[in-house]
Amino acid sequence: MLGVRDQFHRAQLAIAALFCFLGFQYATWASRLPALKTRLGLSEAELGLLLMACGAGAAVSFPLVTTLMRRLGSRRLAFLSAICLSLLLLALAAAPNYPVALAVVACDGVAVGCLNVAMNAQGATLEARYQRTAMSRLHATFSAGSLFAALLASGVNTVTSAIGVHFGVAAVLLLLLVGLTRSGLLTDDSEAVAESRQEAAEEESGKRRRKLTMPSRITLWMGCAMVFGTVTEGAMNDWSALYMKDVAHASAQLAPMGIAVVSVMMVLARLFADGWRSRWGDGRIVMAGSAVAGVGLALALLAGGAVPALLGFACVGLGVAAVTPCVYVAAAGQGTQALSLVAAMGTTGLLAGPAVIGFIASAGSLVWGMGAVAVSALLVSLCATRIHWPRTAEPEPEPEPSAA
Repeated sequence: MLGVRDQFHRAQLAIAALFCFLGFQYATWASRLPALKTRLGLSEAELGLLLMACGAGAAVSFPLVTTLMRRLGSRRLAFLSAICLSLLLLALAAAPNYPVALAVVACDGVAVGCLNVAMNAQGATLEARYQRTAMSRLHATFSAGSLFAALLASGVNTVTSAIGVHFGVAAVLLLLLVGLTRSGLLTDDSEAVAESRQEAAEEESGKRRRKLTMPSRITLWMGCAMVFGTVTEGAMNDWSALYMKDVAHASAQLAPMGIAVVSVMMVLARLFADGWRSRWGDGRIVMAGSAVAGVGLALALLAGGAVPALLGFACVGLGVAAVTPCVYVAAAGQGTQALSLVAAMGTTGLLAGPAVIGFIASAGSLVWGMGAVAVSALLVSLCATRIHWPRTAEPEPEPEPSAA
């Protein structure tokens, strides 16, 4: 960030690096699951439990994230959780047995939950402070980080298959990325910091009674929208290739294109979604996009065949791309507790969604399972009608020439 003078773009690049960091870190160890399975001698069930441990750690991190955000602020929490995620890669590479690996991955999930909330809080602060939309492009860099991790894994595997070497190189790159971007992150507002310190002091002195506060109705609607949105996104990544092969009877070369179409459309849509948000508003984008995703996928399932399936998958990628960025911005406007809860619910949907679709497919067929994905997308549109969306930031106007 040293060569960028404009404060908005400097902060935007730094926050985008956090999103790229998280995508890179997760995809790095996920890409070596076959090697981890072989080295630790895991069964299919044990490997599935290992994957669930990460999601479970992120889902239960809600109370911890709320406390850390209040005490540390989003900037310091993002930095510390990024350091932990870098070191956890090394710990996973050195795990001697399955229980240790399970514990490491669960800790990784907690750190993911911390970074997820902190970086989205930074993105919401960026939009509020400079009154310019940026969240969708920030989320696009997460996918870019996953792509870079896949390329690195492929490159390292051509030289050596050692997990320690791969994770060591990845950890060094991640630590360098954190060091370069730390100075560009936004500081928390002074009023929010003062309020957080006052609350912490009152808690320690025992002057304030601890009350169990229930989330507001709007926060619950946001959480539901996030759950259904992440269920749609996660299920497409996990089941689209199988649908192409077993139902659409696509060739072995064409079957993986289902995931590729969804991913490409999501990245492209997120690159342009901030402009759409400025023009039409977050609420309209979420409602229209999720409706396009649900209806497009439903029509593709009714038509059958590989080509309609790819068109339906493209509608899903296009429609759900802006859901999570917009909901994160709305949740951040409700406070740290709302943002942490919505993020935890989103992680739960991402974790449980593919499994639920699998149960539906086992009870009926994969067509019914994918139909449930279409219904989930339509439910996002329904939830969006119950959310009070914030006024979308407009790009900064150009200064008018001064009068002579």
